[in-house]
Amino acid sequence: MASLSRAFAGRFAAIAAAAALAATCTTILAGCANGNVSSSEGATPADASAVTVSMPPSSEPAAGFDPLTGWGAGEHVHEPLIQSTLVTTDNELNFQNDLATSYECSDDGMAWTFRIRDDVRFTDGEPLTAHDVAFTINGIVKGDGSEADLSMVERAEAVDDTTCVLTMARPNNALLYTLAVVGIVPEHAYGPGYGEHPIGSGRYMLEEWKRGEQVILRANPDYYGEKPLMERVVVVFMEEDASLAAASAGSVDVAYTSAPLAGSVPAGYSLLRCKSVDSRGISLPSVPASAPDKVVDGDMAYAAGNDVTCDLAVRRALSYGIDRDAMIAHVLDGYGTAAYSVADGMPWASEAMRVPFDAAYAAQLLDQGGWVPGSDGVRVKEGGEGAAPAGTRCAFDLWYAAGDSTRQALAYDFAEQCRALGVEVTVKGAGWDDIYARQYADPVLWGWGSNSPVELYELTYSEGWGNYASYRSPEVDAQLEAAQAAPTVEESFPHYQAAQWDAATGTGVAPEGAATWVWLANVDHLYFERDGLEVAEQKPHPHGHGWSLVNNIDRWSWA
Repeated sequence: MASLSRAFAGRFAAIAAAAALAATCTTILAGCANGNVSSSEGATPADASAVTVSMPPSSEPAAGFDPLTGWGAGEHVHEPLIQSTLVTTDNELNFQNDLATSYECSDDGMAWTFRIRDDVRFTDGEPLTAHDVAFTINGIVKGDGSEADLSMVERAEAVDDTTCVLTMARPNNALLYTLAVVGIVPEHAYGPGYGEHPIGSGRYMLEEWKRGEQVILRANPDYYGEKPLMERVVVVFMEEDASLAAASAGSVDVAYTSAPLAGSVPAGYSLLRCKSVDSRGISLPSVPASAPDKVVDGDMAYAAGNDVTCDLAVRRALSYGIDRDAMIAHVLDGYGTAAYSVADGMPWASEAMRVPFDAAYAAQLLDQGGWVPGSDGVRVKEGGEGAAPAGTRCAFDLWYAAGDSTRQALAYDFAEQCRALGVEVTVKGAGWDDIYARQYADPVLWGWGSNSPVELYELTYSEGWGNYASYRSPEVDAQLEAAQAAPTVEESFPHYQAAQWDAATGTGVAPEGAATWVWLANVDHLYFERDGLEVAEQKPHPHGHGWSLVNNIDRWSWA
């Protein structure tokens, strides 16, 4: 298939480039960590207290290590390491106390009370109190530049040094998932430049940051929890081919990679394969092109609607007519799993989102919807029910982020499979500004995935920021609102599942319902891991190939 060649066309060129880069990377990294990291000297089994990890350049926090702007709780969520959090999640995503010794929610869901431990100090020696917790939460709630979503909170107040009360703007138990990645900053030491010189109370301290190159963390000697096994962590930011070259040169201990290069495991390394909820899916506008423009933030108007994907028969056929396993084999070389939702494997996922590959049934759906094969093999709307105007060719544009080879290959493979159904898909790579202009009018291949139900809510709720399908359902909205207002997180799961499909009302976004997305693959996160290094068991990785790997780096060790 053409998609196979597209997916791997650059593999051998990249490998050759990596080999050429190897000597360069060795030289560059020899100067890292004050001269302590190189191919022959540095974080190796002989140095059992240090480790070097490569990450993509996009993992470097542009605004620094500041939780009030985005560190930890930004687009790619992860534990902030330098700062402590009120709660954390374990590998099964159960909540565990960190700074909090206990917490409780009022019966009406409008107040959360956190009791804070009294034995924690910031790295400047000052005690951490509930006042610092309130300062951090209020800074995010009132700040314009924060990427952490605490919009459900009205204000935080320190009742005393060990008690903080969060007054809610609306009930929302998903608050806990956000608090699990929001680092607490010191009120007395927060100000301009904090992101470059952060003071925290977490497992690690920032020793050095060279923008565009590397970050060095060292263990906090006064950390109140279990002493980190890794005392020094070096993170180097580099492109994928350079990451392979660095591993080939023995200059890093863990090097990120991707499916096209996964077969090129350097000597002395093995392939670390981490499961993820890093989902690739295509949004399908569910309203016709005659729909009013989509107005965002009160003033930004975007074209909305698509005369092909507005037809339910087309959307349902796409869900059943795509062979996801074949796509993963062609594009990802098997390093992924079939995706059916933005929540696969999560406690709030619904089995109703899963559908078998059935090309015959997909064709039947199109036939019944009045989509008749034309002389060129592309179907044309000639009758039946559905919103598509008569005479409409079953053809649409599919946008993806140019420069992302995985999305490009997935998009072309999707287009080829659609051709067999009589659906013509024109693949278009572009920058995000161009894609955003078409996000409500054309299908877009997105990357999503989080260890939280927030994305499911936002991609499904009528007024959600990710409702690119422009699908509106009072029944679905009611289930999502009930999920957030449930007394406990566990009690929210059935409501999230009903928002995806509720057989009693016949509503939901599952393929049997509105079919607002066609999900393709959950992409495995791949790394070259040096022999002798024991990377601790990982949580499912969210979207974003970077800091989530090192959530528990304090538990890594050398054999």
